[in-house]
Amino acid sequence: MALTGRTALLAALGSLITGLLLPSWAGIGAVSGTLLLAVLLDLLLAAPVRSLRLARAGERSVRLGEPATAELLVENPSGRPLRARIRDAWAPSAFAPGTELTAGRHRLLIPAGERRRVGTALRPTRRGDHHSHRVTIRSLGPLGLAGRQGSHRVPWTVRALPPFTSRKHLPSRLARLRELDGRTSLLTRGQGTEFDSLREYLPGDDVRSIDWRASARRHTVAVRTWRPERDRHILIVLDTGRTSAGRVGDAPRLDAALDAALLLTALATKAGDRVDLLAHDLRQRAAVVGRTAGEVLPAFTETMALLEPALVETDQRMLTTAVLRLAPRRSLVVLLTGLDTGTTEDGLLPVLPLLTKRHEVIVAAVSDPRLTTLAAGRGTLQAVYNAAAAEQTRADRRTIADRLGHLGATVLDESPAALPPALADTYLALKAAGRL
Repeated sequence: MALTGRTALLAALGSLITGLLLPSWAGIGAVSGTLLLAVLLDLLLAAPVRSLRLARAGERSVRLGEPATAELLVENPSGRPLRARIRDAWAPSAFAPGTELTAGRHRLLIPAGERRRVGTALRPTRRGDHHSHRVTIRSLGPLGLAGRQGSHRVPWTVRALPPFTSRKHLPSRLARLRELDGRTSLLTRGQGTEFDSLREYLPGDDVRSIDWRASARRHTVAVRTWRPERDRHILIVLDTGRTSAGRVGDAPRLDAALDAALLLTALATKAGDRVDLLAHDLRQRAAVVGRTAGEVLPAFTETMALLEPALVETDQRMLTTAVLRLAPRRSLVVLLTGLDTGTTEDGLLPVLPLLTKRHEVIVAAVSDPRLTTLAAGRGTLQAVYNAAAAEQTRADRRTIADRLGHLGATVLDESPAALPPALADTYLALKAAGRL
């Protein structure tokens, strides 16, 4: 049983009446008895809560930060109308900031034998699965003094997918890819390219591309056109160890790595390459292997939604073993990791030659743009100390990047916003140079 504020208000008015007009035990009994009878009558006339039938509908997944609606269907099988106050409980991270207390609360009036639908507005603020909790229903009587209250479990899960904010860079990179493929410009021959077609010779063409046999058959000078090789294998490796948990701005480094991986995946699949995914720290956290071009991006997105940084040191030897197992032939290995001095020197540097000997390797890391701001700070003693520490950190990262480069890797150290397009540009440059 639940009492409402209206009951408290009537009780307060009754106490005034008793004190001013009926200051006796008889007056107290008359006012209290009347109020009690009204509460019991209201409670008896309220629709039962336990017999209600509840069901769920709505969206199962949504991009992080975008709105979603979780619908709740309430059916009243009783013979009394349901005057309900409903609380659809979810974790606070499932709601937009500031709406946690109001977004899941609803009022309904359902006649006997009918049903109604309400929608709870969600806007997840973190990746992963968000589960509904209990649905608490308070059924009030016609007087609004008292009601019956109970809870139902109606399971529902909404998965918050990575936001893929870098997709705004995809059209420009696809245009450059079309240039490489020769759809908007002439194709040229180079290392790592394959024959595409024949066309008529034009002034300025490389005479080495002339196909003399085809020219004899056509009675005109024909040249061969070439395009970057397709069906290359790309393995994206996500380091989910403790360095990926460091926050840059409002998000961990892992989120920026996921965004860069999604842009590269979308671009590479359009280029006709095969893309696989590996997430690893002390053990393998996830792997997506062997998906078709139409399946790979949705599969990556679903898998990445559940990845969280692990507060452990990544075992780079086990990671390297897993990479060599998933990529037995020459591939492009994109390792999204950190460039911290201690972990890189002890972990990645000793095993990197095993990868660069067999594969083309890109090491991509997320840098903190605040280092640039701190390094320029002057004016106070604290600012000078901060500038010195920031400059030392930047120098250490440059040193690590140089050592990785000497071992044959291409190193990217960019801010969260700059890393995805930089990685896409590096992929296109390697493709244009025939190094894939």
